[in-house]
Amino acid sequence: MSRIDESRPFIPVGIAVLTVSDTRTAADDRSGDTLAARIAEAGHRLVARAIVKDDKAAIFEQVQGWTTDPEIDVVITTGGTGFTGRDVTPEALEPLFEKKMDGFSEVFHRISYDKIGTSTIQSRATGGVANATFIFVLPGSPGACKDAWDGIIRLQLDYRHMPCNFVEIMPRLDEHLKRGS
Repeated sequence: MSRIDESRPFIPVGIAVLTVSDTRTAADDRSGDTLAARIAEAGHRLVARAIVKDDKAAIFEQVQGWTTDPEIDVVITTGGTGFTGRDVTPEALEPLFEKKMDGFSEVFHRISYDKIGTSTIQSRATGGVANATFIFVLPGSPGACKDAWDGIIRLQLDYRHMPCNFVEIMPRLDEHLKRGS
């Protein structure tokens, strides 16, 4: 069963938060604020934070740029995962993924179902890895951000979490580049 091994050190990681919205500003970005607070509370570093419009090219460009920044280990986006015409975050970012994290979506929906029932199907939350950077694509509500962080991301970004976690595999995410394949 999962547990925290207190004999292991906590290793902070660098995280960037992107809010995708046509209407949010820094003054009223509650989802971004929720993530920023939880990142700080957990002991990680909020390296960058931005807001972009619901535009595939702008979303892709921002996240791709962050994946090349050596200070950023993880990118978390919030917003644009629904079904309306402006919801394009998965379409913008999935082409960037070298590997898709199918389990993230599945576990997120399980957690979400316990809180909001069948309404969870209105989210296309997803995740993946690009340029040795973990990317989590979350819905644009503070509740969804809390659920994803508290139930999944916080634990996977804690080196002490057992039986395994993302921090311990971070040094090996770009092995394919070192082999030249």
